[in-house]
Amino acid sequence: MRAGIVINVTSTDRHRLEAIVANRSAPQKHVWRATIILATADGCGTAEIMRRSGKSKPVVWAWQARFMAEGVAGLTRDKTRKPGKKPLPAGTVQRVVDLALGPPPGEATHWTGRMLAKAVGISLRSVQRILDAHQLAPHRIRTFKLSNDPKFAEKLKDIVGLYVDPPAHAVVLSVDEKSQIQALDRTQPGLPMKPGRAGTMTHDYKRHGTTTLFAALNILDGTVIGRNMKRHRHQEFIRFLDAIEAQVPRRKAIHAIVDNYATHKHPAVRQWLIRHPRWTLHFTPTSASWLNAVEGFFATLTNRRLKRGVFRSVADLKAAIDRFVAETNDDPKPFVWTADPKRVLAAVKRGKQALESIH
Repeated sequence: MRAGIVINVTSTDRHRLEAIVANRSAPQKHVWRATIILATADGCGTAEIMRRSGKSKPVVWAWQARFMAEGVAGLTRDKTRKPGKKPLPAGTVQRVVDLALGPPPGEATHWTGRMLAKAVGISLRSVQRILDAHQLAPHRIRTFKLSNDPKFAEKLKDIVGLYVDPPAHAVVLSVDEKSQIQALDRTQPGLPMKPGRAGTMTHDYKRHGTTTLFAALNILDGTVIGRNMKRHRHQEFIRFLDAIEAQVPRRKAIHAIVDNYATHKHPAVRQWLIRHPRWTLHFTPTSASWLNAVEGFFATLTNRRLKRGVFRSVADLKAAIDRFVAETNDDPKPFVWTADPKRVLAAVKRGKQALESIH
């Protein structure tokens, strides 16, 4: 025991301390504090008290001193602490919010945390807390494009109807092309990832040409029909339609969802459709290609195979795309539409109203 510490535990105190230790509902901090005093009263040394309570030497000494000064009541009461820094005045918080919602000074396009901190005269961390509390992110921006198609609602319901309730004895295909896919080769080999270091890739590259991927996503089973071609004119589109025609069983009707690209509406394509009456094209609204389900496949292809890929020729690029399509077809996942068309239409209406109010 530390010099100067004298613990006198009366029978009443011992009874109260033992009751605290035995009480399974007592806070654990009260239990180990009582254990320290009981072990001290039993004549145990500091090392033994530390072993029994699981606390450090300074903690043991501090609570022995507390018991000497205040008794058992002192063990069950925590001393109040001085509050930390005073919270920022409401006016300061509101000024940060108002500035963040308005235009920045000078030629800057947006506020930064340091700009706000300097303008208001507070720390950067305080600004970050205020922005986080008010769910403001001046450094971020989301892109959008509202469709001006007068038949937007009609086309939306038509396409969503195909996704949600496809016609019987028919195949629903989401068709599009991903053009100008570049065969990029890096100027130096990259280094692999290891603990503490991300994988590396040179910022510059060599171009070896491009290809265009025509793809048709089967909504019902998630399989993909893909063809690589040099260009994306109506001639290539008709060749791709011929490839789909050959793969889809004759007894099934084909509903193809396409965007408003001029190739899809070319007179030669229309003549081809007349010669193949089981085909029906459904056009997405203008500026609404996100309705086309195959765009999700293109995004997956880009992120998982193309973005970090190294291709030394167009042939290498085409082979990699073909392998990715084959892997997708080995484990296909049917497309499931989850968005409520009414909510989509309501969001578009709100967006148009907001634009009109600005103008």
